[in-house]
Amino acid sequence: MLENAATASGRPAPRLLAVSKTQPAAAIAELAGRGQRAFGENYVQEAQAKQAALGPASAGLEWHLIGHLQSNKARDAATAFDWVQTLDRPKLVGALARHRDPARGPLNVLIQVNIDDEASKHGCRPDQIDALAALVAAAPNLRLRGLMVIPTPHDDPELARPAFRRTRVLFESMRAGYPHVDTLSMGMSADAAIAIAEGATMVRIGTALFGARSPG
Repeated sequence: MLENAATASGRPAPRLLAVSKTQPAAAIAELAGRGQRAFGENYVQEAQAKQAALGPASAGLEWHLIGHLQSNKARDAATAFDWVQTLDRPKLVGALARHRDPARGPLNVLIQVNIDDEASKHGCRPDQIDALAALVAAAPNLRLRGLMVIPTPHDDPELARPAFRRTRVLFESMRAGYPHVDTLSMGMSADAAIAIAEGATMVRIGTALFGARSPG
């Protein structure tokens, strides 16, 4: 699916993040057995429980936090995850940097942008990106990697295209100041093809991989 969308748009195929939130550890193990390595979780404690259930096998996987991070969970997030995709306020920068074990290497960070200015959504405003990026780039034990966005959902995925396009512009602006930035995380099962056409380098796919999520 991703390769076809990338070929159609003339862009490189993006990385696939398997959204495993609410899925059991056994489902992660099964997908990992087929070669998938990157998994996205919404909650710190849920990810920790799955890592414990998977045992040593979890160390070979790449864990991404894609849900809102509360400040009081920063210590656990810095330990449990390889990536935090939802940094959206200055307070989290110091907390994550302070609790990241240098022996594990830097924690990869994406800044979440509330691209459609939705009151119900987390994420910083576009005009706050530069200040947050500077804080992350200067923090020890953190590595600024790019942006993450969740546009307003629509019945017609095509309606998300303008938001993806605006995010791409913001991403290119960030790259101008930080040439090592390389990740634009946008697009889910319903709108991944459009996100890829607009420049996503990582898409977050759950339903298309695992089927409908379990309640919870």
